[in-house]
Amino acid sequence: MSEMHQATPVTQPVPHFERFLDSHQAAELLQIHPKTLQRLARKGEIRAMRIGKLWRFRTSDLDAWVDLRLKLGSYPYRP
Repeated sequence: MSEMHQATPVTQPVPHFERFLDSHQAAELLQIHPKTLQRLARKGEIRAMRIGKLWRFRTSDLDAWVDLRLKLGSYPYRP
């Protein structure tokens, strides 16, 4: 007579997935205009991902950008 064994599920840690913010949400956190934020992203000054026509930002990238600005001194104004 054969015995049936039930497979035990293997639990793997779920990788951390950080929620993305859209331009308006991210700009609100930084208290700047969304178009200013998009311009910074296009220039590569702030890390972002573009999906189609939409920009997406991670809060950790925004935080790192602010920290860098604080270490370097105030953000240089460029009209």
